[in-house]
Amino acid sequence: MIDINIVNQYNDEQTYDIVIKDILSVAYQYMEIDKDMIINIILTDNQSIHQLNHQFRGFDKPTDVLSFENLDMEDEIGDVFISMDKVESQSKDYGHSFDRELTFLTLHGFLHCIGYDHLNELEEKEMFDLQNKIMEKTKYRRTL
Repeated sequence: MIDINIVNQYNDEQTYDIVIKDILSVAYQYMEIDKDMIINIILTDNQSIHQLNHQFRGFDKPTDVLSFENLDMEDEIGDVFISMDKVESQSKDYGHSFDRELTFLTLHGFLHCIGYDHLNELEEKEMFDLQNKIMEKTKYRRTL
């Protein structure tokens, strides 16, 4: 089972729990993970993620998602920070729904927390192919 902690620092009036829990449940099942795990999803804005991106990655700009794998605890796999400002702008830029963009970034962060990366062409292909296969199992598939 995956236990999902969602911290909404972005908008107290709006809940995003359903789509986040939906994609993570699908991913957990698709990956056939047989151990209990905890993941923390932190919803934030461009200003906050900009600071984190600068502090931890040396990039002086906002990004859409940052993942921090937790190597110290066996069951807590990590923290995923998502810029909701980027979710909104990228959903418009890419021509799909807000929920589709949020699920995609949540999934991307989850995969980083379980060890996937895209530092080279081979890793990128593996990770992005996996993302696409998992997204195809949901109602948040890309529609053109």
